[in-house]
Amino acid sequence: MKVVIIGGVAAGPKVGSRIYRLCAEADVTLIEKGKFLSYAGCGLPYYVSGVVSDQKELMSTPIGVVRDSVFFQNVKNMKVLNRTEAIKVDREKKLVVMKKVDSQEQEEIIYDKLVLATGATPIIPPVDGIKLKNIFTLQSLEDSEGIKTALLEDKANDVVIIGGGLIGIEMTEALVEKGCRVTIVERLPQILPILDWELAYQVNQHLEAKGVKVRTSTTVTAFRGKDKVESVVTDKMEIPCDFVVLSVGVKPNVILAKDAGLEIGVTGGVKVNQKMQTSDPDIFAAGDCVESINLVTHEPCFIPLGSTANKQGRVAANNICGIKDIFSGVLGSTVCKVFDFNVARTGLGEHQACKSGFDVVTVLSPAPDKAHFYPGAKLIILKLIADKNTRQLLGVQAVGPGDADKRVDAAAVAITAKMTVDVIANLDLCYAPPYSPAMDNLITAANIVRNRMDGICTAITPMQVKEKIDRGDDFVFLDVRSPGEYEIVHIENTVLIPLGKLRNSLSEIPQNKEIITFCKISLRGYEAALILKAAGVTNVKVMDGGILAWPYAKQVKK
Repeated sequence: MKVVIIGGVAAGPKVGSRIYRLCAEADVTLIEKGKFLSYAGCGLPYYVSGVVSDQKELMSTPIGVVRDSVFFQNVKNMKVLNRTEAIKVDREKKLVVMKKVDSQEQEEIIYDKLVLATGATPIIPPVDGIKLKNIFTLQSLEDSEGIKTALLEDKANDVVIIGGGLIGIEMTEALVEKGCRVTIVERLPQILPILDWELAYQVNQHLEAKGVKVRTSTTVTAFRGKDKVESVVTDKMEIPCDFVVLSVGVKPNVILAKDAGLEIGVTGGVKVNQKMQTSDPDIFAAGDCVESINLVTHEPCFIPLGSTANKQGRVAANNICGIKDIFSGVLGSTVCKVFDFNVARTGLGEHQACKSGFDVVTVLSPAPDKAHFYPGAKLIILKLIADKNTRQLLGVQAVGPGDADKRVDAAAVAITAKMTVDVIANLDLCYAPPYSPAMDNLITAANIVRNRMDGICTAITPMQVKEKIDRGDDFVFLDVRSPGEYEIVHIENTVLIPLGKLRNSLSEIPQNKEIITFCKISLRGYEAALILKAAGVTNVKVMDGGILAWPYAKQVKK
């Protein structure tokens, strides 16, 4: 069996390695346009920052062996043609036309099975000055070397990152670590569109605290400079800079697939079935060039991730070798590091869930990631999105310095298994003070969702409270924290009555007004609401997440 694989970064090498393990007699050839093979693209920001000191570490096995063409030939019995471009797929003759990148001479290679692992390409905005030097993307090792050269040889100090998505945010930390002054320019109203607005705001504030300038709702109109870029022109301002990193997203590289007449999905990626077969049963595709299926909505989606590419590559290889296997879909599970913050998410966001027709219930639940008394406990803010009708969990997001990833990983399992919040609330998760509270953060948040669904607690989001304030609605915004907490930070126009004094202060609470209670995380706010309801106050709500989740300016007493 002759197998030809086009693409040698993530999915392609995975396919070839798996085929070798299953069908050692297979004749496998991998074609890669670039020089480097099987490298960890997600590690590029850490190579730029110096956390990863040598680029070889990004291409090595866990024991330090570089995965180059010699490695794949000797260990995986795979012939690798790097610096070779596949330029045409002839499905009728079952052959691939290719050429060396530094030559025009063409060659042909026949196949029994073909795998497209052509990845994705950076989106380049069509604006004036885009061809100036020192405007980089971060898609390859060559890109990272260009940025490192600019940092060293050009002694760059001021950097503009265009796009506040994952790559842009990860590059921000890398460049700040190298001593750069960084400005992020994002066209959307928020950075990190993988998060809902309240949590993205928390990351925004953390970036600003680290000296990063964040400019949202700002569109780049041009780049200026004589030879190298010297400034970025936007619809609001002109920003001087020494170099630019473009991070406005990627699109699936489907040129070969289109030219070969393969079916392309609605998201622009190659359409595949669960076996990773294209519309031609002898051609498979995997990785960032393909369209996936969302496990919650069952709709097509394009979510390019290295983890997904490797899983899809394994499934494709299994089916090529006659082992039945399927790839069911994705949840978009993602985690990234933003200085001292951990950011993670899985499943649907609130807007996406509403748009998909779910009857959405959400909660914000800030809490320490370990027992509160254990040294080193750090805050994480969880947001849960669930469906009121089925009580199933739809999505989870987490931000903060605490351990966010394990909560989101557990949530990904729960969503995949279609667990209800009732089941999640009683999961037998590990507990010890160095690792989690007695009621883990995910369990606590699930219980809050249950209280909302069962009408035990009536909640209101911080955004809804802010809208009331902006409209001038007449309500009591009741802070039940201690005077000491209030002195440190508080929200304007709130009434302070500590929880311990509330029962003796009921005469101060108007019976005919809406009362919105809160505290640091709104646990005391919930208890205050119960006291008020027991006293006959009927129109009481608890502000979700307390002051820690308030995504607006807070007043600090000097």
